[in-house]
Amino acid sequence: MPEVACDESGSDGENLVGGNTDVFAHASVALPWDVAAECVREIRHRVRSPAEEYKANHLLREKHRAVLEWLLAPGGPIHGRAHVHLTHKAFFVVDRTVGLLLDDAADAVPLFRLGPDTFGPDGWHAFLVAANRLLRVRPGGDPADAGEPFFRTVDALVRARPETEAARTLRRLGAGRARADDYLARVRTVPALFPVLNPLFPAIRLTAAHWSAGGRPVMLVHDQQNALTPGRIARLVQAARRDGTGLGGLRLVDSRDDARVQIADFLAGIARRIASDELAGRGDPDLTAGLRPYVGAESVWGDPHSWSRLAPTAAGPGPGADADRGF
Repeated sequence: MPEVACDESGSDGENLVGGNTDVFAHASVALPWDVAAECVREIRHRVRSPAEEYKANHLLREKHRAVLEWLLAPGGPIHGRAHVHLTHKAFFVVDRTVGLLLDDAADAVPLFRLGPDTFGPDGWHAFLVAANRLLRVRPGGDPADAGEPFFRTVDALVRARPETEAARTLRRLGAGRARADDYLARVRTVPALFPVLNPLFPAIRLTAAHWSAGGRPVMLVHDQQNALTPGRIARLVQAARRDGTGLGGLRLVDSRDDARVQIADFLAGIARRIASDELAGRGDPDLTAGLRPYVGAESVWGDPHSWSRLAPTAAGPGPGADADRGF
């Protein structure tokens, strides 16, 4: 069974609004052992850092720009053999919140695009923080600690701009109190096997779907990750097979012992930085163009301007609209 090596960058667990990064990137590469090992050796030879373990930051330094361009370039060592699933964290929070309270996330994209201008930066940030808190409730915690702040925030924003399209969507969210209470009570009693705000799990499912699209199952070889417990791995594989995705299995390894995972680690860190720079309006056109062939069309993204530069040519106009919400 073919093996695909994976790693991620930008993981803050379920703390998607107040974390250290605004983008989560999950990278995968389908490289033979010897090709990956040679690629790592070549990177070491070109960078010439005394560091024992190389990371994406080595390649992202301006003085190593040529090495980064070589890695991403057409005809380069990973061209046609790598894939990146991007998650815009703030949009992921909105997408999951709308999906929970309305049972349909179709309104997530327009709400995300209209929200900042409608409610202002502070008001919109308050909504994101409250939504993140709502969905991140911990087992044994008081549901009111998450539910009340969210609905108070929604109510205040609706009252501030009552006639706007964004406020009309928030008003519908505010009417979803019963759904929220059911969710909070359920999570408080029985911890979710797959927390709804952790982007790692849908990224793995979509990665497996990408590489098995030709009908041939793949084995994912993933860098060690605390969230990937044996129980979760078993359920991931089971659910993927039930849905017709060719995920033959998922095996955890130490990236230091697998050159293929090291390349995936490089690509994940590079992709996260390039995507984050585009999101902030300071993207490098050449680096973004270099990354673009690797970006998955099913990436979860809410900002149309940065997505227009990051998206593969075949991607549709609604980033994130068809995101996998199974986990």
